[in-house]
Amino acid sequence: MNRVYNFSAGPSVLPLPVLKQAQKELLNYENTGMSVMEMSHRSAAFENIIQTAEALLRELMQIPKNYHVLFLQGGASTQFAAVPLNLFRTSKKADFIHTGSWSKKAISESKKYGEVRIIASSEDKNFSYIPEINSDMIDPKADFVHITTNNTIEGTYFPDVLDTKDVPLVADMSSNILSQPYDIQKFGLIYAGAQKNLGPAGLTIVIVRDDLVGYAMAECPTMLNLQTHVKGKSLYNTPPAYSIYIAKLVLEWLKDFGGIEKMYKQNKQKAAMLYDFIDQSKLFSSPVEKSARSLMNVPFVLPTDELNQQFIQEATANGFVNLKGHRSVGGMRASIYNAMPVEGVQALIQFMQQFENQVQGAK
Repeated sequence: MNRVYNFSAGPSVLPLPVLKQAQKELLNYENTGMSVMEMSHRSAAFENIIQTAEALLRELMQIPKNYHVLFLQGGASTQFAAVPLNLFRTSKKADFIHTGSWSKKAISESKKYGEVRIIASSEDKNFSYIPEINSDMIDPKADFVHITTNNTIEGTYFPDVLDTKDVPLVADMSSNILSQPYDIQKFGLIYAGAQKNLGPAGLTIVIVRDDLVGYAMAECPTMLNLQTHVKGKSLYNTPPAYSIYIAKLVLEWLKDFGGIEKMYKQNKQKAAMLYDFIDQSKLFSSPVEKSARSLMNVPFVLPTDELNQQFIQEATANGFVNLKGHRSVGGMRASIYNAMPVEGVQALIQFMQQFENQVQGAK
């Protein structure tokens, strides 16, 4: 069968050139006579893979030299615990901006190890906006401030980076890493599951400023201690080798595309096309305030649950898959990560228009 347009929130679509390169190298990677899935993580071939991946990530994201880049396992959900275990070093206090399902889980984990203060929240309107926040709201004695830069489920994102002054800013960047430029120096720690914009599930990226490493709480497990992985250069134990290899290919693809700035322009173009159609539609609507609309995850709804279900069924039959919204919010959601081509968004809009005409004509 032909490939479908995959709008999954994660694991998500990968660039076709990456898949073809992985297919080409599956049985014999660079004349090693074996697949990357088979080779030792201590081998020269794999060390070259992980070193190249790190160098590319540093180049594309302009990561300063005083930041460590770690390739870990466990997903962002593991970092919900690892962050407080490593950063609760003085006051054992943290300030959180609560913007959805994932920040809720991060808050829950941090509460196990210290004091958590929610300094702003959008829960009052079902997380359909980003709350206003300024540096005066931050406790200067807090060990860190935490934000989720893009809310995969709710379809919102922070359009600007919060100025936290001397308090380290921690960001869960799982669903929009590499999608837009960020000044890394404004963050103390960034973590991101790879399965949205960077590669397959199984890999987690952590970017951490070097002065924040080495202060883990005594009860911190060895595998959650960032110092363990800094010393081991992400090779303390067997890493998710094949996921790192695919991430390397994705980073090479992104560099060949023109880098993050160029990708950001395309991402804004794709999102604008879809939101513009939704806003002018007489049938579809967006539950998200315009000022906070994500460039990566676009929720939309129809007037009834019956129409939502009909749309999802017909979309799937026509090759537009994984458009069902998260079970906690319902409706539909189109995740249009870096690897989703402009043509995929155009095709989805055309199908949505056809569906609208069909429903309107039946009235």
